[in-house]
Amino acid sequence: MRVLALVTEAFGGFGGISVYNRDLLTALCALPHCTEVVALPRLRPAEPEPEPLPPRLSYVTESVGGKARYVMALLRRFVSDRAFDLIVCGHINLLPLAYLARRMTGAPVLLMIYGIDAWQPTASGLSNRLARRVDRVVSISDHTRRRFLNWTGSQVRHVYLLPNAIHAERYGTGPKEPALLRRYRLDGRTVLLTLGRLDAAERYKGIDEMLEVLPALAGEIPGLAYLVVGDGDDRLRLQQKAQALGVSDRVVFAGRIEEGEKADHYRLADAFVMPGRGEGFGFVFLEAMACGVPVVASTLDGSREAVRDGALGLLVDPDDRDALRNAITQALRRPKAIPPGLDYFSFERFTARLSEIVSGYP
Repeated sequence: MRVLALVTEAFGGFGGISVYNRDLLTALCALPHCTEVVALPRLRPAEPEPEPLPPRLSYVTESVGGKARYVMALLRRFVSDRAFDLIVCGHINLLPLAYLARRMTGAPVLLMIYGIDAWQPTASGLSNRLARRVDRVVSISDHTRRRFLNWTGSQVRHVYLLPNAIHAERYGTGPKEPALLRRYRLDGRTVLLTLGRLDAAERYKGIDEMLEVLPALAGEIPGLAYLVVGDGDDRLRLQQKAQALGVSDRVVFAGRIEEGEKADHYRLADAFVMPGRGEGFGFVFLEAMACGVPVVASTLDGSREAVRDGALGLLVDPDDRDALRNAITQALRRPKAIPPGLDYFSFERFTARLSEIVSGYP
């Protein structure tokens, strides 16, 4: 089986979709009947030197640099190579090009959906029409699957679940890193952590809710601090909100960090809390739990599936401030340990699930 994968970003990229796509491409290459995966990324890598590529993956970076460049790279590929058995469409906005690839190759299209990208109709009428006709769909969570089917209707018969994978060997429990404690002035403090983009278009991470319950929590836990890791155009507003609430001395905005520093930042936390409304799944919860950090997730989005409906972490309605405060105090009383059952999200199980989804293709 030869696979053509049209993706937004993967190797060298930053963020949850990049991580997911790296695992997806690696798992595809690991399938015994897969001879080659040709991937065309849409966006420029964030890292100057992307990590090593898996065997049998051809990563065609000449597609990076704008829409026209991406289309031309795809068309150049078809001049000499149309022998593909499967088209993986890594984002709903890439569906028009995926269907062009389908016409050129005769291969079926497998659409990947993640979260808010597929919860409602897109700005493209063409993409919306094609979404209702796609051969198979792979959703990161049942929450996203249901939201997608709500607007596409019952025409899409084959929708499969493929949640994120966690590479536990890259994380693990451990002491708080002294250099980071000094950097953020957190030595001796009880630390709550949220990690995510601080974009004005993504005010669903639960950071506002966290700032609003912080004054009451600080009354119960005098040494409490809130570490926010991530950056974006909403950071200034959040900083001003923390100041207006009188908790700016307890809130640390760390900005964006390197991938290699993530595990040490998770281990700074006594609890990871992200009571949001718009997570398609919430890979950060897996990362936090893989570092042994108790987590508080939301009942309103896909993050409840990351904690297996409460089996691996606490669930709370972010609109209920008393419940949120109580859930945080409960999490802080829990020991720091990797929860039994996290291996449900192992990369080996991810690969096995993917193998079942693509079975039947040549």
